[in-house]
Amino acid sequence: MKRIYALLAAISVMFPSMGQTTQKFTASKLNEYGLVYTLPLTVVNVTVEVERSVSTPGEFYRYAKKYLNMEPVVKPSVSHKVKSVVVTTSGQADEQQRYLVQFKSGSSPFIMLTDSDFPVALNTEEVPQPSAVKLPSARAAEPTVLQTPAAAQAVTAEMLQSSSSAKRAELAAARIYELRQSRSDIISGSADQMPSDGQAMKLALDNLAAQEAALTAMFVGTEQTSTQVRTYAWTPGNDDESVVIARVSATDGLVDADDLSGDPLYLDFKVTAQAEMPRNDKGEEKRFPKGGLAYRIPGSADVSVTYAGEQVAEAQCEVAQLGVVFGLEPGLFTDKKAPAYATFDPATGAIITLGTKNP
Repeated sequence: MKRIYALLAAISVMFPSMGQTTQKFTASKLNEYGLVYTLPLTVVNVTVEVERSVSTPGEFYRYAKKYLNMEPVVKPSVSHKVKSVVVTTSGQADEQQRYLVQFKSGSSPFIMLTDSDFPVALNTEEVPQPSAVKLPSARAAEPTVLQTPAAAQAVTAEMLQSSSSAKRAELAAARIYELRQSRSDIISGSADQMPSDGQAMKLALDNLAAQEAALTAMFVGTEQTSTQVRTYAWTPGNDDESVVIARVSATDGLVDADDLSGDPLYLDFKVTAQAEMPRNDKGEEKRFPKGGLAYRIPGSADVSVTYAGEQVAEAQCEVAQLGVVFGLEPGLFTDKKAPAYATFDPATGAIITLGTKNP
């Protein structure tokens, strides 16, 4: 083990790649022509976006039906709903699968490792790029219409001076109808003071609409929405499983799986294929090459997420734990005429490409 860690201290070059630091390690006399790396375990990541809605009654909600014939918000409330769920995979170090590959003296192959020591490329710096998966991002609540300058502009001096809620509601309703009439006059061209041009007309109409919206909100109330996003990581075994990955609370939104204040989000993991060791032409299981460069042949699984009895996400995933470890002959990568190169999936340890360099 000491020898392995000594080899890890070999000179390396840093490369930014795949959203993380990638290091280049070269086999040389300094590290006895050995390169050390770790194969990954596959982690299932469930990114959940929950929308939070806050409803607030308006000052004049009791008069909404009378003056505007509209149904208002009558009491404050907070609700949460699952807006989107995205399933992705990544890798975590499998400490039981740590390897040293030894190359022949005088050669100089190199390996590209992630900051978790996962191999992503050998004899090439063109490391594989992850698929572009758009993940949701948290969004703060926008100000309500009552928190805009138009709201202050819409309130008349008479409304401010009145101490009666009923009277203020009556004045607010009257002001709404005045604003509607002003808009109608501008559109029809019959206003006493018409805007000077098209741009001025648009500004005037937008201002009237904003004031009307603010006064209307005083009757019907407001609703603010924001989003909360969290990613939950789960490491599967090699069997079918069903787990509670998270919960959604009516008051707090996303909470941990063991917080019983929320309704559960279930993750269902169903194995679809267990990988096996390669076989030769006679159907015999191949042996791991002596001193071989280890890689994984992954299996596969279907992953689905359900909430409130409905499926909200599904994905087909390759999973390292469902596969086997096999190896490539180290000599392939030191052939003087056509040295091989390879790239690997950092989430599974599987070979993505395997070829030879041009002489």
